[in-house]
Amino acid sequence: MRRAFQLTVLCALLGSSAEATQRLIVQDTLGQFLLGLTCDLLGCNVIQGLGDPAGQVFLVGVPDSTNLTAFISSLLNITGIVDVEADSLISVLQSSPAIPASLYDETPVSYYGTTVWQGYVTQPAAQIVGIPNVQNAYGVAGTGTVAVIDTGVDPNQPVLEPVLVPGYDFTRNTPGGSEMADVSLSSPPVITEEPPGWVNGYSAADVDESTVWVVDNSQYAAFGHGTMVSGVIHLAAPQALIMPLKAFGANGTGYTSDIIRAVYWAVSHHARVINMSFSTQQPSLELSLALDYATTLGAICVAAAGNDSSSTPVYPAAYSNVIGVASTSNSNTLSTFSNYGPWVWLAAPGEGIVTTYPWATYAAAWGTSFSAPFVSGTVSLLLQKNWYLSQGGAASDVANAQPAGSEVGHGVLSIVPAIQAAISH
Repeated sequence: MRRAFQLTVLCALLGSSAEATQRLIVQDTLGQFLLGLTCDLLGCNVIQGLGDPAGQVFLVGVPDSTNLTAFISSLLNITGIVDVEADSLISVLQSSPAIPASLYDETPVSYYGTTVWQGYVTQPAAQIVGIPNVQNAYGVAGTGTVAVIDTGVDPNQPVLEPVLVPGYDFTRNTPGGSEMADVSLSSPPVITEEPPGWVNGYSAADVDESTVWVVDNSQYAAFGHGTMVSGVIHLAAPQALIMPLKAFGANGTGYTSDIIRAVYWAVSHHARVINMSFSTQQPSLELSLALDYATTLGAICVAAAGNDSSSTPVYPAAYSNVIGVASTSNSNTLSTFSNYGPWVWLAAPGEGIVTTYPWATYAAAWGTSFSAPFVSGTVSLLLQKNWYLSQGGAASDVANAQPAGSEVGHGVLSIVPAIQAAISH
């Protein structure tokens, strides 16, 4: 009776119904059936559950004409409704300058069972964090599965293909996690010996001009982002498995609800590391609860600190159970674009990082998006020495870093002392 009365009041707020285009994330302890009845009366609709273990968190569509602030306020007064928040769009987009020399070094070399460009494995960033040192001294190459919540991955990228495990595309609700359906080319790109071309505002790739012409526009502003992030993880931990979870489109935006679904999906499919190379200034209670659940079940979460040159906390990097990663130059100074502050745990190189790109080629990229996966890969190396490592333990281990000033937390990632700390547990 109480819920029915509350709904009568709320119906008066809604007025005439319209097509449901506004999106809300709703936690309702009374379950989907009663939430569905509520929406039948209000003119909203339950789109789908978000995968939480209790089955209480849902994506709800609300008529476009509705005053969302008033609707949320009133909905929170209904029995069983615990939390309501707008399903905001989050961006993975970054920033950039001169193409690094490493991207021109196409000499083929062997790297853990695949042939790669020498510029990829010998680039300055790999030396700075100590990838060759730790491989030689400790024989670690990574273990477990790293979930990459991003734009997806090119499943045919020859460097990544051997380590990819099945993922999911939350933007289309289909298995896989490929980003290749986002772009349609009249013919495959040609990998040329000409200078690499800028394919968006934060990366340059070794593809021909006709491909650059297609992808260098706002519609494809983040195409390749997930493949590039995955390439950095593979560089640091070449035997770690990579699970592509596509929650972002090629334009670089994705809904909070799809990110939440991806976190729950990653945990239910046994990912031990979750890489989140995106940020927003708007905190989300339901995302924080999803990450709480993930860490409780043993997942270790890593996120980019963002590229606003600001000390204002961003999320998920600023959550207490997430390792937030800033970007530094190859001289271990804070990148001019990088966020910073006491909420940042540490930093890693993030300027001109040479990494994998769709269509069997490579790109150079700038941004904290490409700093975070160095840490995610390092966590996979730590798990090889201590499989039962917790979020707190991993954060403590990577805090054994190169000093670089208070702006970057504990300093710049240094993998050897991190491994030494893991061994000493």
